[in-house]
Amino acid sequence: MKHILLSCGSGIVTSTIARKKVEELLDSHGYKGQYEITQIPLASAPEKSRNYDFIVATSIAPQELHCPYVNGVAYLMGVGMDVPNQQILKLMEEE
Repeated sequence: MKHILLSCGSGIVTSTIARKKVEELLDSHGYKGQYEITQIPLASAPEKSRNYDFIVATSIAPQELHCPYVNGVAYLMGVGMDVPNQQILKLMEEE
């Protein structure tokens, strides 16, 4: 089970948009039921990241993260999603 953080400024609006895209990606690649996503405000990311496999954020990477960071801005723009998609799929393959 992979534990994924999804973060934006408030932890609600843009991270919800990104969450739908990430869930669609993971489910279409056979990962349904193999991940858990938690949405948080960006300010909580450094502390929360200690217990997660990676973070997808719709903002710049917060300092002092304790897990890999994926830039999720492309999910808001609707273009260039291949880059974060590839990063997420690679992270899902890691033990």
